[in-house]
Amino acid sequence: MEVLTLLLMMILLPVHSCMLQIRPEKLPVAVGKKDHMDAHEDAEVDQTETVNKEEDVDANLREDLMREEQESRLVAGIIPLEIQTPIARAFKQRKEELSNTLSAQLGEESEIHILRHSSPHHPPASFGNPASDTKVTLDWSPPPPVNHKSISLMEDVLTEVLQSPGHYSEHTGPNIENGMVRNLLRTPVRKHHQNVEREKTNTVGVEGATGNPKKAKLTKLKTFEMPPVKTKKHGRKKKVKKHKKTKKTTKKQHFPYFLDNYCPPDCACYGGVVQCSDKALDKIPYGIPYSVRYVLLMNNQIDSIPLDLLRDYVSMEFLVLTNNRLTDGTIEGAFEGIPALKRLYLDRNLLVSVPPDLPGSLEELRLDNNGLSVMSEASWAQCPGLLVLSLRNNTLGHGSGCLLDAVLSPLYRLQTLNLDLNQLTSVPLRLPLSVKELYLRGNLIEHFSGKAFDGKSQLVVLDLSANRLTNKGLPKDALLNASNLESLNLEGNRLKQVPRHLPLSLKTLNLECNLISSVKQGAFNSLKNLEHLGLARNKISKVVPGAFRSLSALHQLDLSHNTLNYVPRQLPQGLHSVALTHNKIHTVPRDAFCWGPAGSGLSRLVRVQLESNLIDMAKLDSKAFRCLRGFQVVHFH
Repeated sequence: MEVLTLLLMMILLPVHSCMLQIRPEKLPVAVGKKDHMDAHEDAEVDQTETVNKEEDVDANLREDLMREEQESRLVAGIIPLEIQTPIARAFKQRKEELSNTLSAQLGEESEIHILRHSSPHHPPASFGNPASDTKVTLDWSPPPPVNHKSISLMEDVLTEVLQSPGHYSEHTGPNIENGMVRNLLRTPVRKHHQNVEREKTNTVGVEGATGNPKKAKLTKLKTFEMPPVKTKKHGRKKKVKKHKKTKKTTKKQHFPYFLDNYCPPDCACYGGVVQCSDKALDKIPYGIPYSVRYVLLMNNQIDSIPLDLLRDYVSMEFLVLTNNRLTDGTIEGAFEGIPALKRLYLDRNLLVSVPPDLPGSLEELRLDNNGLSVMSEASWAQCPGLLVLSLRNNTLGHGSGCLLDAVLSPLYRLQTLNLDLNQLTSVPLRLPLSVKELYLRGNLIEHFSGKAFDGKSQLVVLDLSANRLTNKGLPKDALLNASNLESLNLEGNRLKQVPRHLPLSLKTLNLECNLISSVKQGAFNSLKNLEHLGLARNKISKVVPGAFRSLSALHQLDLSHNTLNYVPRQLPQGLHSVALTHNKIHTVPRDAFCWGPAGSGLSRLVRVQLESNLIDMAKLDSKAFRCLRGFQVVHFH
């Protein structure tokens, strides 16, 4: 009989476990006796109405639940508490472990109290609809003490219960119930628990007979969804990603260095011009667009140019670095390889030699106001296409007084050479014949040799002002090869007479600020093309009558700041303006302005300046101005 009892326990243990795992919202209220079947049928009707509303429970599931309920009554009635065999104690311990496991899995908010049942003979006092929102209460009273039953009696009870007509539902039979028991024995507990978790939330109250009976709370089981904490963390990650993207976008705003639409902060950009002058910069601004054509960096404190920095500026034509702090060592190789650079201004820096490795495309180079003292022929080998070279205000010729012969001969296309304000004592020899403008003002030149140009020169403008030239320093062949010379400036020298053997092509001759005391006859006979003649600030006190008569093309004559006592006679008829201010003139001869055949017409003079002289208006001869266009032409005051 003990074997039969053990077999019965093994069958009923899984049944009880399945009872604990049945969904709370679907668990019907158990009724222990046939006397209360009417109450049970009412509960079943209420449950059926709720299930129809939810539309997710079918008739087969309700039949299974009813069968499981009947099995639970069977369990409660065949094992009294008084029979505590070792197998019963094992069954009790296993039941408590399953109850604790299910409570932990359902969550902290669910509290299901499993009460020990001693007998089904006392039915619940009240119950409610498990599908409704009201709490269902099961009040079970403990059974009265009974005598110990024998194994045979227990078999009789089991047979009686199984054969009882109230044990089965209206649509079930013993075969169906046995099949259900077998299915429950084969189904793992974990699988039922997983099915419970997948269902939607409902409410149920469960109460059993235990040592300390309690009322179970209403519990809502929720389907598994994404936890809100994880959603917040995911949102934070998105914010971080957006922040990173914002940082990347900020970097891209500063990335277009060297692009066409970028302009350095300290500069002004318009078209192909970048203007960074007068900004106290100590280096070339970073990121100047490669497509720039004009870069202006004058009046800063730039002291160096990194090697290869400018090579990528393939479109740059004009670079101005005037008035900075560049030295020979800090710019070495900086200008090499700039393909389009045509104009480079390095004036007012600290250079002592011509920069090496100048680009071959260079056409204009300004090195004014530096400390250049010497230069070699090799300095210009890299830029034979140079057109304009300005070396004014340096110390060229210091010590030796001259430059090396043919030092500028590689510049065979040179047109403008400025050597003003140096320390040269003679004109450089063998200058390029292509030079059209030569400026030698403010040197120490005493002699102009005819070997300055080895061949017929294209010289048009020659400035020898502020030197130490004398009449001996201008020999007959001095300007022999300058047959195209149009402008000659000899102001501020030591000439005592009007130079002879001047080129016939001269149009402008400046002899101001010399030591000339008189103008002799025929001094200008060869200068038929002369238009402007300056003789101011000399010591001229005597002019031979008709000394300027041969200058038929002369338009302007300046004899101011001399010591003349009268207006020179027979001035050129084509003269437009004559300046005689600051002299000692007190008379105006009749033939000063009006001379020639009678009725020759009006003079072309439009301005006669006689201010600051000694003229007595009462003693003036009115016929001296008869050929003028009016007295408004003459200025006495």
